[in-house]
Amino acid sequence: QMQLVETGGGLAQPGGSLTLVCSGSGVTFASYAVAWYRQAPGKSREPVATIYDHNYATYLDSVKGRFTISKDNAKRTAYLRMTNLRPEDTAVYYCHMPNPNIWGQGTQVTVSS
Repeated sequence: QMQLVETGGGLAQPGGSLTLVCSGSGVTFASYAVAWYRQAPGKSREPVATIYDHNYATYLDSVKGRFTISKDNAKRTAYLRMTNLRPEDTAVYYCHMPNPNIWGQGTQVTVSS
């Protein structure tokens, strides 16, 4: 069974940091893209960061310079390191593999003082 599970969400203060972890089972990370999406209340789900083969990555403009996506193919694990967090980063964050098309269940990130 193909599955993605996110962990690492929680409450952070503005300016703080969190690292999200996406653990895969029944899937291969090597040679496949892995992405992080987020969905804030009342808003559409949006792509935050995507990492492709050879570690090429793209980012949402508002997170560039603050978030870093990475993956460990051998461990079938992807990460989203989030620094200098802002209240507008509050959302449920999802791990996604476009091929095959699978989503994790999401993890809540709340940025508040």
